[in-house]
Amino acid sequence: MSFNQKVSLPKVTLPNNSEIFCLQKNEEIFLMYEQVQEYFRHGIELNEGDTVFDVGANIGMFSLWVYKLCNNNINIYAFEPVPQTYQVLEQNVKSLDPEKIKAIACGLSKTSKVEKFGYYPNTTSISTAYPDGSKEEIDKFKKAAFQKIDAIRNHNDLSSSLYWYTKIPRFLLSLILDYKLKKAFIVEQVTCQLRTLSEVIHEYKVQQIDLLKIDVEKSELDVLLGIEEQDWSKIKQIVLEVHDLENRVEKISTLLTDKGFNKVIVEQEKYLKGTDICNMYALREFGIPN
Repeated sequence: MSFNQKVSLPKVTLPNNSEIFCLQKNEEIFLMYEQVQEYFRHGIELNEGDTVFDVGANIGMFSLWVYKLCNNNINIYAFEPVPQTYQVLEQNVKSLDPEKIKAIACGLSKTSKVEKFGYYPNTTSISTAYPDGSKEEIDKFKKAAFQKIDAIRNHNDLSSSLYWYTKIPRFLLSLILDYKLKKAFIVEQVTCQLRTLSEVIHEYKVQQIDLLKIDVEKSELDVLLGIEEQDWSKIKQIVLEVHDLENRVEKISTLLTDKGFNKVIVEQEKYLKGTDICNMYALREFGIPN
């Protein structure tokens, strides 16, 4: 299928009663909905009129969330490099104010280039420039899934999209997860355009980024290394998912502190214990320096 063609996309209704286009209806959509709310912790906040860079926008869940949160009065630059996923992002934002929310068909990295990505059509949120279908990687996701389901069971969280899994015997649940993960890790190779964050800042004449959100599946350090020295002071807050590979949490923490973020917090959800995935929150508590 050519992604320049118009195709009919399915829609799902989210818990806040808003509708969103997607590639296929599955649990991933609702898990992404739950995840975006985790970004607003430790003092991270937005106000009407602010500017957000949504790096790794996927189908636009975070962008649509903050657009509604700020009463449709917020400037959003949403970046998605995978052509198949970008098509859905574009569809989700096209009915909104084009002056307020821009879908940009590229990813961000330390240099401008064209690069091959691993695209996971059944689980688009894990598509990455660093694909890894190893047993260790799959086992990491299985462990996180078990821990997430255990947490839902312990809290009797009826609102979770995964609640029904809590009623399944563990031996059967293990088999179901094996099947789902095998399907999730089916991968295709796609060609993606990458640019640097500073190039985009200069092209669109962005004076301030009130929140830089990064969720790019192992490319988070690459994104930060694409920021030129004179542009760091324009960034007020950062929230990012970090894969702690090659001591990356420490490297990024040091980088952000060096660039003037005097509040840097690393937090790992309980269900991610034993994996290399965590969230990082960075703020300039006393405002942006002159």
